[in-house]
Amino acid sequence: MVAEWVRCERCADLIYGKRFARTLRVCPDCGWHSPLTARQRLDQLLDAGSAAPVGEVQPLHDPLEFADTRPYAERLADARAKTGLREAVICALGRIEEQPVVVAAMDFRFLGGSLGCGVGALICEAARTALARRVPLLLVTASGGARMQEGALALMQMAKTAQAMAELDEAGILTVTLITDPTYGGVAASYATLADVLVAEPGARLGFAGPRVIEQTTGERLPEGFQTAEFLMEHGMIDNIVPRSALRPTLARLLALGRPAPSEAGAGAGAGATDAPHTAPGEQRPAAAGGRAARGTVVRRLEEVAERDAWEAVRTARQSERPTVMDYFGQILDDFHELHGDRLLEDCPAVVGGPGRLGGRPVMVIGQHKGGASLAERQAHRFGMPAPSGYRKSARLMRMAAKLGLPVVTLIDTPGAHPGPDAERGGQALAIADNLRLMSRLPVPVVAAVVGEGGSGGALALAVADRVLISAGGIYSVISPEGCAAILWKNPEAARAAAAALHLDPRELLRLGVVDGVVPEPPDGAHRDPAKAAALLGDALAETLGELVPWDPGRLLRARAERFGHFGLDTGVTAGYAGGRLHTDRGAS
Repeated sequence: MVAEWVRCERCADLIYGKRFARTLRVCPDCGWHSPLTARQRLDQLLDAGSAAPVGEVQPLHDPLEFADTRPYAERLADARAKTGLREAVICALGRIEEQPVVVAAMDFRFLGGSLGCGVGALICEAARTALARRVPLLLVTASGGARMQEGALALMQMAKTAQAMAELDEAGILTVTLITDPTYGGVAASYATLADVLVAEPGARLGFAGPRVIEQTTGERLPEGFQTAEFLMEHGMIDNIVPRSALRPTLARLLALGRPAPSEAGAGAGAGATDAPHTAPGEQRPAAAGGRAARGTVVRRLEEVAERDAWEAVRTARQSERPTVMDYFGQILDDFHELHGDRLLEDCPAVVGGPGRLGGRPVMVIGQHKGGASLAERQAHRFGMPAPSGYRKSARLMRMAAKLGLPVVTLIDTPGAHPGPDAERGGQALAIADNLRLMSRLPVPVVAAVVGEGGSGGALALAVADRVLISAGGIYSVISPEGCAAILWKNPEAARAAAAALHLDPRELLRLGVVDGVVPEPPDGAHRDPAKAAALLGDALAETLGELVPWDPGRLLRARAERFGHFGLDTGVTAGYAGGRLHTDRGAS
């Protein structure tokens, strides 16, 4: 029931009760999201009639016989009488826009949504149900922290629930947390933040220590908006801020990641499909059912790639009007959902990524985004030069892809990693090295495409792949021509000569085996016809991915190690390792 009139707790405006109900209890004027009970959450999120209870548990009752100004047993009885709940969480099996899910929704009215033995047991039961049914787990959090009246036993629930989340990770079950206001203490420091994807309602607060505790302990006055969803987003702690009206479709798209499309049935996951057919390195086969590509999109024969002046290739790759990575994502993907943050420091604007569908197949895409054609946009995206947080964000998404069995597709367009002092203080070299190691052992197919500049280790950090493609207008090099000229020629004006010496254009890279194929572009470059360029790239990626899916992870890893292991060895041929196999182009020029 909603009162006839409701006063907004933020702007103090009066809201007509029926209108307040229609807006899902959100103020239509200022956007304040009012608190909801656990049952209201389930009613709003789950498809009508789909909810079914998750099994009961019997936790200890008042294990310490605790009393402060009142016995804990009395407080517990009062909470049950006032809320009609047995505990501070309700667990249910249901559907969100037809996507099956197990939901554990917390209720702040019940002793501040505190984490005690009962809540811990119910969260673990929800996780076990998700594991048994192999459906995603959605956690809706609202809590002030661990339940003091249950002492160290309440503290142990943090470890217990974290262990349950780890079991879902090992089983490849998607986990999502919806952070609502407030989420603090032991809940924030355990299962709430261990999910694959963290979404928050606008203004929701999350943290380990509450503002009052921080100010009393440190004597510092906290800045406005500290620990809010908006603050957390800026500092890379959550993936998205989603208003209540958009929660159901957003969650449904995310939950669909845990349910492969019909065309993917039997295609395998991160753990294997070892008896599935597998394309040997170098062999080609059509894209899987649902794929968009016809065979032959990628140019793999050296004689079919036009020779280009190296310096002109550099100028083309740097053309400010070329399609950006986000332009490509918008054209070639369906249901793309951008995820944010490295869960440590910030959301690097030079790296973008998230799940989507390429030709009907679920994939995890990651790319280096330079921004648009204007200087302001490029500055906002750091000219596509990732900070350590960008590489850590990409690593997080790749680990999520490996867990869920999603192929990884990376688009590379960067002059190189960010060269600033803050990047060095943040561990730039370590972040790049970690990506190289991680990608070398990802148990899912990895396809990389250099769609513009491929600069140094900053580019390679997203290009340790089973197949590496390059757009006809792209370049890939150990260093920029200007940098090479300054170091070796002692003259930056020798950049043109350095470009030729570095053999950084697509034809030379194919000859060396550094790339496995060239993606055609419209005449005069991708910037002349971005839509056509995107269609060609999408077809090339789908075709190439079709060579690798289904896959046997062990064989995939061996072939990947062999691909990179051949580089630099004296094989007696001018070519390297391309198309997944050694190829010989003796005397090719």
